[in-house]
Amino acid sequence: MAALRLTLAASLAAARARLPLGRCPPPAPCSASAGAMEPEPRWLAGLRFDNRALRALPVETPPSGPEGAPSAPRPVPGACFSRVRPAPLRQPRVVALSEPALALLGLGAPPADAAAREAREAEAALFFSGNALLPGTEPAAHCYCGHQFGQFAGQLGDGAAMYLGEVCTAAGERWELQLKGAGPTPFSRQADGRKVLRSSIREFLCSEAMFHLGVPTTRAGACITSQSTVERDVFYDGNPRPEQCAVVLRVAPTFLRFGSFEIFKSSDEHTGRAGPSVGRNDIRVQMLDYVISTFYPEIQATHASDSVQRHAAFFREVTRRTAQLVAEWQCVGFCHGVLNTDNMSIVGLTIDYGPFGFLDRYDPDHVCNASDTAGRYSYSRQPEVCKWNLQKLAEALDPALPLELAEAILAEEFDAEFRRHYLQKMRWKLGLVRAEREEDSALVARLLETMHLTGADFTNSFYLLSSFPAGPESRDLDEFLSALTAQCASLEELRLAFRPQMDPRQLSMMLMLAQSNPQLLALIGTRASLARELERVERQSRLEQLSPAELHSKNRSRWAEWLLEYRARLEKDREAAGDTAAWQAERVRVMHANNPKYVLRNYVAQGAIEAAESGDFSEVRRVLKLLETPYRGEGVAAEACEAAEPEEASGEAGGAASRRHSYSSKPPLWAAELCVT
Repeated sequence: MAALRLTLAASLAAARARLPLGRCPPPAPCSASAGAMEPEPRWLAGLRFDNRALRALPVETPPSGPEGAPSAPRPVPGACFSRVRPAPLRQPRVVALSEPALALLGLGAPPADAAAREAREAEAALFFSGNALLPGTEPAAHCYCGHQFGQFAGQLGDGAAMYLGEVCTAAGERWELQLKGAGPTPFSRQADGRKVLRSSIREFLCSEAMFHLGVPTTRAGACITSQSTVERDVFYDGNPRPEQCAVVLRVAPTFLRFGSFEIFKSSDEHTGRAGPSVGRNDIRVQMLDYVISTFYPEIQATHASDSVQRHAAFFREVTRRTAQLVAEWQCVGFCHGVLNTDNMSIVGLTIDYGPFGFLDRYDPDHVCNASDTAGRYSYSRQPEVCKWNLQKLAEALDPALPLELAEAILAEEFDAEFRRHYLQKMRWKLGLVRAEREEDSALVARLLETMHLTGADFTNSFYLLSSFPAGPESRDLDEFLSALTAQCASLEELRLAFRPQMDPRQLSMMLMLAQSNPQLLALIGTRASLARELERVERQSRLEQLSPAELHSKNRSRWAEWLLEYRARLEKDREAAGDTAAWQAERVRVMHANNPKYVLRNYVAQGAIEAAESGDFSEVRRVLKLLETPYRGEGVAAEACEAAEPEEASGEAGGAASRRHSYSSKPPLWAAELCVT
């Protein structure tokens, strides 16, 4: 048992804190600041920058010309970065700071004195908005390409993000700082380089939520808003409105991604687009040398004299980390929403939180991005999409890594590593801490099927299982079954979820087209949409004939059947342990450490956003604090957050913030109307 405890603790620690850190050299004088007139920092004065990426990789010198020309949209050939400068915002102010993320940089805890905290926030607003630059920073935008929704899009790049530099800490760690939303860059295309408050709050909160859930991720140190505004058409329906500009300070070992290596891609056979640095294998090798030596030093040391084997070992490790990452996503019910190759980290982190979402009602076909009408990035397809993206990375590394060798590594590693990591994590979520059995995979599959058939809440169902009466003397399941079936979708929820999306006349036309010209239907890419719509119509028809009592009875019966199977499996695990008391304690501890009570549900984020847009940042800060302790039994902070939870609200009038539910409750009906694009 002690050996298991040590192994489990080590595994959990690795899952929560696995961030590949480049090492920093001994302290040296910082480079000069970007401008002599910059204000002097106080709280942030100790940050020491050593911007290795800009020394190791080619940087474009912006073309000369009228003011603003350096940020004019343009192709950037032969370079990995282009120098830029943030555009100032009017009256920036702090929405929230993440103290755990800022602590990575060696910044101390907030002072107790209110005036000192106010001065600290004023400094954060100034420097983390981009209105002033810290000494040693060298703002630059990264050039990359990407496959977006399966099609090569050509040059993309940091259109709304800016590398500031790399902070070296006293512990010898290296952290890249990035501002997201700080103004135009050469990669902004037709956009303005700005981000708005609602999307910035979502990214800020989710970056930190994922870290505390134990999922490898970039971090967010600050969210800054301002009086500057831009117009945004939120639902792409021709009704733009002004929104407040905001900036997120992002922190990671690196923001390099799969798409960073796609700048060398030749003309794509489908889109005709090419990367800006076609034929520059010298830069490809330069990038590989930089990435491997900085973030995979053990691979560099092992294969110092053989570049092909070094590149193969690097691709193998990226494949493993990506497989583990997507397994972690699946186990907490996280949907990325935009799994393009330019949103895949080269060091195995979750990056670029756009239209993400956590599962509420378990639906393997859930799509969190309303723009993804074909469902390419649905929850269940995330593993295969990540594998597809790795295939594109393999193609981008050729000839530095022969494609045939990379494909063999991908075939050998990805599926096996994903299954291994996913099943182990699911065993922990179910409290199977002793014997590993072949039937465990089927047990998990039947659990998910039960959750799907009953419309069970993903997070809350697993959380409830942590208190399942597993002892041989605990035979009565009635009370537990009642609690579990309460997490199933109501008839009203299901009817809302499966309401038809197409006008009946449109559906009729599509069905006629399917019969008369199926080739055309396939060509315009609506076959999957038609199949989903027909399923909705059929499901809606069945629901109309069902009563709440009948639904409850069906749900209870399905869960009772699975729980009997689960109890039998737990009994085998207990028998393998020998010491029942020790096994029970270990089971509960492991389940509490792997089944969160809190995730960043859309309705929770929406409440924080609506409050912030009205000038009240307290809800953002309250939710941020709550998400720092998502698991049960994590100390006083968790108890304090639970005590601060709002009471259940039944009223439907007013905004989301005025009708908050408990942060851990099933989403209210109005949450089904939330649309993230």
